[in-house]
Amino acid sequence: MPLSNDNLIDKKSVLLISHNFSPEPTGIGKYNGEMMDWLAENGYDCTVITTFPYYPYWKVQAPYKKGRFWFKKEVINYHSKNTSITIHRCPSYVPLNPSGKKRIIQDFSFWTSMFWKILKLMITKQKFDLIITIAPPFHLAYLGLMLKKRNGSKLLYHVQDLQIDAAQELNMLSGKRFFDRIYKIEKDIITKANYVSSISDGMISKIKAKVNRDIFFFPNWVDTTYFYPLMSREKIKTNWGYREDDIIFLYSGAIGEKQGLGAILSAAESNLNRREIQFIICGSGPYKEKLMQITESKKLTNVKFFPVQDKELFNEFLNMADYHLVLQKGNASDLVMPSKLTTILAVGGVAIVTTPPGTSLFNLVSKHDLGFLIEPENHKVLSTLIQNIKIDSSYETKRENARNYATKYLNINSVMNNFLGHVFQA
Repeated sequence: MPLSNDNLIDKKSVLLISHNFSPEPTGIGKYNGEMMDWLAENGYDCTVITTFPYYPYWKVQAPYKKGRFWFKKEVINYHSKNTSITIHRCPSYVPLNPSGKKRIIQDFSFWTSMFWKILKLMITKQKFDLIITIAPPFHLAYLGLMLKKRNGSKLLYHVQDLQIDAAQELNMLSGKRFFDRIYKIEKDIITKANYVSSISDGMISKIKAKVNRDIFFFPNWVDTTYFYPLMSREKIKTNWGYREDDIIFLYSGAIGEKQGLGAILSAAESNLNRREIQFIICGSGPYKEKLMQITESKKLTNVKFFPVQDKELFNEFLNMADYHLVLQKGNASDLVMPSKLTTILAVGGVAIVTTPPGTSLFNLVSKHDLGFLIEPENHKVLSTLIQNIKIDSSYETKRENARNYATKYLNINSVMNNFLGHVFQA
């Protein structure tokens, strides 16, 4: 449970080890930053070992770019709580066009630079009540295990993305002996960690199939007071250069291999004769340039590309869309859980989701009637759905269901308090 200011003598310390952290605006870095901020606000002293912010742009961002080749320490003080977050940023190779092999080099370079910070903590015998390592990359957990063994801390191995499985299923890397070896390393980590958690039932089942042990549910959350439905959405569209009667289909998120975003361009091409149907692809990633080239070559005038939006504008931007595209390839199902969905639900967004039956994502959307479900990588089905879709009473019901689900299940206070119950049990 959160610690009160009257009981600060018993306040606990938490160490996070992860590639990604604030001020990265999306993905794991966003959630890591919000998690540590919440813990500090609730009486915990926090330390973070990370690198310089690079995601989702795949290059180090200002104001960190100049000093990105050496170590940097930052301290954020929470004076009213008598707590702080100490951030150690370590240099790391960041590939501009990340492939499977380049990602391995990146992971190794970060592991190497972080090792010296972990070694210093071991030598000084600094102890933490809890060490959290975030996968991907999975092997950072070995740094946590080293510190746990030396200093007696407890380790949580939290899985945001089944990195190894995804790399194998998407053919990002090859070689049976290579995968056998890293699966063995992953199994050793899962076995030795004090706690293991993940963000969906499907991912938990896949982890349990590797090692039969307790895995607890630690989902991604959303600030439902910051992201919420807005009135007069038709007027909002005009702020972004669209007509009030346009029907906007928005994809906002990482633009990479596992999303299968070529389906959007196929749907746009099939609906070119429908003036009111408009598509937006918002985000950054290694496949954005390729998608832009295809859009230009096919003269898809109903597709526009936007950069990652500032947080101050993001709520309005999401509210502009009539439908939100949550796309992924079929062989990535239950290996990743799209983090973008939490924010979509918070604004009362209606999602069009590509996922096979039986997956966690399929079951969630189906059970709570949060949107439309179609099979992955079937461009014709997506195009037909978009062509025939209507904004009617069932659409408004889905909007209400989405917002209600977010406020009931995805509120950060509920998620974090449940998390504390797992890792700081009496």
